[in-house]
Order: sequence, then structure tokens, then C-alpha cells
Amino acid sequence: MIEIDLDIRVAFGGFDLDVKHQMPLDGISALFGPSGCGKSTLLRVVSGLERSAQGRIRFGDEFWQDSARGIFVPPHKRGVGYVFQDTRLFPHLTVAGNLRYAETRSRGNGNRIGLEGVAAALDLAPLMDRRPQSLSGGERQRVAIGRALLTRPRLLLMDEPLAALDIKRKAEILPYIERLPDAFGIPIVYVTHSIDEVARLARRMLALDAGRNVAEGAISDVLERLDLQPITGRFEAGVVLTARVTRHDSKYCLTYLDHHGQGIVMPMADLAIGSDVRLRIRARDVSLATSRPEGISIRNILSGIVVEIAEEPGTAFAETLVDIGGAKIRARITRSAVAELGLAPGKPAFALVKSVAFDRRALAPTGLQRRFAEANDDADAL
Repeated sequence: MIEIDLDIRVAFGGFDLDVKHQMPLDGISALFGPSGCGKSTLLRVVSGLERSAQGRIRFGDEFWQDSARGIFVPPHKRGVGYVFQDTRLFPHLTVAGNLRYAETRSRGNGNRIGLEGVAAALDLAPLMDRRPQSLSGGERQRVAIGRALLTRPRLLLMDEPLAALDIKRKAEILPYIERLPDAFGIPIVYVTHSIDEVARLARRMLALDAGRNVAEGAISDVLERLDLQPITGRFEAGVVLTARVTRHDSKYCLTYLDHHGQGIVMPMADLAIGSDVRLRIRARDVSLATSRPEGISIRNILSGIVVEIAEEPGTAFAETLVDIGGAKIRARITRSAVAELGLAPGKPAFALVKSVAFDRRALAPTGLQRRFAEANDDADAL
């Protein structure tokens, strides 16, 4: 696994970016934070587009920048692909022309990503003769991703590629993005201020606030931190669990999963028995009980131990963290509930989650993943 090592500073008037971090590049790594925190600036620094930055950038064994030693590798020699929010496609060229432009300029680069494989992986064949202005926002972004891939990069940077899309278009393009690392063997740094996108796409995340890195690590570890709520937001705060599919119930259209010996039920999903599913559970969708309830409609009752409670003075709310064995789950409840139930770290509790509350992401091979793998095989053959 390759690693990028950052020790970078850059100033713009009243804003300073100062980031020191070593990030293993495995699959998709999210660069997360609120608008104006420095995410896009850091991406420009990594790509070599922000010449005023000072400090050091090491990619694997290569130094892309080291101000103390006078090293600065220009953008075109770093082997970085860049997907912008606004796509920046050439309007006078067709889709095929945009893709061929990138492919032609990247001949001689190390990997063997080719036009045919990229077009198949991103379903671009029906669009080849069209010009960018005739495409939907999601189609334009797929073409932009394809063009970036055809620069044959060693690292792909994506700067809020879904920010300009509506919910429907986001849902259409997310499956393509999440499978890019496996399909083409390229690590991705993905900039977003959407915690939903982080939870669905990324394995690791680096969180920024006011130009500083405030948290980093595996998605599950970072999202469990109650102190990051000002950054992650109250409404979307939650955790990600990974569970294994055990069976399907066709009569009631349910899928049953196992999470370290505890059962979870969710609406039926097209997942193979024995495959893993990634579940996003929002704190607002979790209730707590001090004894196992009976005679209720909630299907998921997970036993655990309270490990942390963060009350919010001046409000009605408290954030709680419960260890359910193998992972932790968050619950946003009232401070009065904490007092009346006698909740405290070390005490047993039951986390109650409605089945319909789950967001899910399959981790096992699916039809689309197989298609991506076949497309990669085609690319290798070119």
C-alpha cells in the first residue's frame, strides 16, 4: 500500500492552511470538512496547482515537493488525475474526442488503462458521439471521470464531484465511483462535505476544520467520536457497521445479517448469502433501553455497554456511545432520558434501531462490480 506524507502550509489573506498528516492510500480516502475549511486548497497543493504552498509532499518514495531542498515536481510529472466539480470538458469536442484527447496525451505512462475499458466501466458507449452540452449533469461527470482515468494516473483526486448534482443523479453515479479503485487499481482522494458520501465510499478519512486536520483514521473510528459533532453535524451524525448476510425472507421481503453474533434485520437487498454489507446508522435513528423490550415493532435490539455520554448544556440533547461488540453505535437522546434511565459509562444498555432506518452498501461482488472487473481486463489487454 502506498502512502502520501503531507507537511504543508499555505496562506491566502485571512485564511491559513496548515496540514501535517501521513495517509495510507487504500481504495477511497475521504477529505472531509465544512465549506471553506481548506479541502479543495489541499487537493490543489497535492496536485501541484498551488505553487505558493510551502513544506513537503512525499508520495511513496518520491518527493513531489520539499521547499527546504528546493524540490517542486510540476503537475504534469506527478501522475495525478483530477476530477473537478464543474467537469471542465471541452465543449467543441464530442465525448469520444474528450476521452481520446486524454488518452493520446498519456501514452507512455506506466499503467495500461485504455479507452475501451474505461468506456465499458462507466457506460459511456451510448454517449460517444454527443457533445458535453447535450449531456445531463451525471453523464458529464462520468465522462470527466473517464477522461481523468485516461490520463493513466497513479493517484486520482476528486474535488466534490457530486456537489452540483441532484439526489437522483448522485444515486446514479455513486456506484461507479465506489468501484473505481478495484476496477483500475488506483487510489482515490475524494473531497466532500457530505457525511453520507464519506460513509458510503471511503475506507479512511481526514477531517479538516479551519485549515487544520482535526481527525484521521478508519471511517468507523472517526465517526464514533462524539467530539467531532460540530464538524459532522447533528442531523447526519452516526456510525458505520459491517455485518454478514445470513439469509433472506421472501415472504416479508427482509434480509437477515449477523454482526459479531447479534442479529440485524433490514429490508431485502440483492446480496449473496455470506457477503458483507456496510450499514450506516444515524444517531437520531437509535433509541436506548436498560432492559430488553418486548411487544414492540422495532426488529433490531442490540445489547451492549455504554462507553461515553456527551451532554449538551443549554439543550435537550445528549450523545451516547454504546459498545455492541465489534463496533460501537451512537444514539442521540434527551438529557432527561439519560437521568431517568440512570445511563452512565459501564452500564448495560440495548440499542433499538428500526429496520427501515438502514442505509446500506454491499461490499461483496455484485453484477456491476463484475462488469467493472471485466472492463479492467479489457483495459489490460489493450
